[in-house]
Amino acid sequence: QVQLVESGGGLVQPGGSLRLSCAASPSIISFYTMGWYRQAPGKERELVATLTSRGSTNYADSVKGRFTISRDNAKNTEYLQMNGLKPEDTAVYYCYARSFLHNDYWGQGTQVTVSS
Repeated sequence: QVQLVESGGGLVQPGGSLRLSCAASPSIISFYTMGWYRQAPGKERELVATLTSRGSTNYADSVKGRFTISRDNAKNTEYLQMNGLKPEDTAVYYCYARSFLHNDYWGQGTQVTVSS
């Protein structure tokens, strides 16, 4: 059974940093693509960043240069390093994974709030 469990969200001041983690089971290597999406109140869920098993990355324009996605296969964990956070980054962040069989999986979400 596939599980994605996020952690690392919280309250941070503008300009601050957070690192989100997504622990995947049974194994991260079963996923072709992993990524992060976010959903702010009253808005649709939007792509933040994706990373394929070949190492290709894709970022939303709004986070380029500030966020970095990575994965540690040995720890079965995906990360999203977020620097230079802005109030508009406030949202629930969801871990996402797509298997080689094109099945999609989602985590339960973790709240990120950027406020002074």
